[in-house]
Amino acid sequence: MSRILIVEDDEDIGVVLQKELLKDGFEVVRAVTGTEGRMMLGTNPDLVLMDLMLPGLSGEELLTHIPKETPVIAVSARSSIDDKVSLLNSGCVDYITKPFDIKELKARVVAALRTSSGKRSDGKIVCGDMVINTDKHEVTIGDAVVKLTRTEYAILKMLAAGKGRVISKSELLDLIKTETPDCTESSVKVHVSNLRKKIKDVTDTEYIEAVWGIGFKLKGEF
Repeated sequence: MSRILIVEDDEDIGVVLQKELLKDGFEVVRAVTGTEGRMMLGTNPDLVLMDLMLPGLSGEELLTHIPKETPVIAVSARSSIDDKVSLLNSGCVDYITKPFDIKELKARVVAALRTSSGKRSDGKIVCGDMVINTDKHEVTIGDAVVKLTRTEYAILKMLAAGKGRVISKSELLDLIKTETPDCTESSVKVHVSNLRKKIKDVTDTEYIEAVWGIGFKLKGEF
């Protein structure tokens, strides 16, 4: 199942897009600002549907943070040829102008996913000897399988997606809320502590570093 990130500050448009894409069997996550969209990139979307005129980070700024292998379709009221050419040259795979026909938009989503499927990774995030298989929801270090709870796995995956960036507890909570809605900011530290203990059971390598007063990051070669 492909995961689509919608970054759209217009509530009506966002709801319609989410409803229609869910109807077609896609997994959908939503953000209403460019800043939130950047945070939600930690959910590892297979495609991003992005408005350009966003609160916080603009669409153009957000585009610079999206991995090159992730296809991006710009959805905007801007209709000039210069705007379209600029966005396509900046990394978007497609551009659709508002107002749009939902059937056309969904067809473009399917086409973009089909084109990118051969370019994407094999569903694995590698950090040193640690391999996070996002297709199987499995974590291995060397030959050992690390048994994690759903919340521990979600936290580790988001830290790995940050590729060494320090992620605050509140940001981490925002990133995993779609997968573990019962997790709270006060319990994040406990889950991270349990996660570190389970990793230590199979390796002497310290993968998770606590950055005092800020949050956590995953250490290792990505």
